[in-house]
Amino acid sequence: MKHFVYFSKTARTSGNFDPTDLMKAGRMDIAVHSFIQGVFLSHNFRKDVCFHFVFYGSPDPPKHIEITIKDELDISKKDVGNLLKKILYKYKPNQKNEVLPGCFIEKKSLLNVITNLINEGNEIFILEKSGKDIRDVKISENCVFLLGDHEGLPKKELRRLKKETISISVGPKMYFASQTVAIVNNELDRRNL
Repeated sequence: MKHFVYFSKTARTSGNFDPTDLMKAGRMDIAVHSFIQGVFLSHNFRKDVCFHFVFYGSPDPPKHIEITIKDELDISKKDVGNLLKKILYKYKPNQKNEVLPGCFIEKKSLLNVITNLINEGNEIFILEKSGKDIRDVKISENCVFLLGDHEGLPKKELRRLKKETISISVGPKMYFASQTVAIVNNELDRRNL
């Protein structure tokens, strides 16, 4: 299983937002675009990808949403925005709640999400411009790719993970988060991972 972990410092942590105006929901539009690039193909979806959102925005951070698509799902921004809205509304304190098949929500920090993925035997790659070129890095089947929104990743938590992660880059230019996800998926497809 491949994992993408998308971090946002500003994305809303309650379902109280308008899914037709995701920019005003703490730039949740970036999260939605990244999710679409992470799990959808033309006329199909990736059954071997688990997508994680870690939101630190108001009013109740942190929130961890985990989605593995089990059935057909519409891919418009509005549809994905509505899905996130529904999942956030169904949050229940002190538990990991399955809102829909393959869609979970819980209160969990980025550090704890990554630590759990490490403990499950996954290899963690942090996507950043200064990292090693992805084309020069060996990648196992149990891989996790961590990326942030336009504000980046929390440096304090990253410092605690440095020894257990590998920094990689998708190229010499700075890309949108969603473009980065697409490039990583393309690289994995070329390697049959």
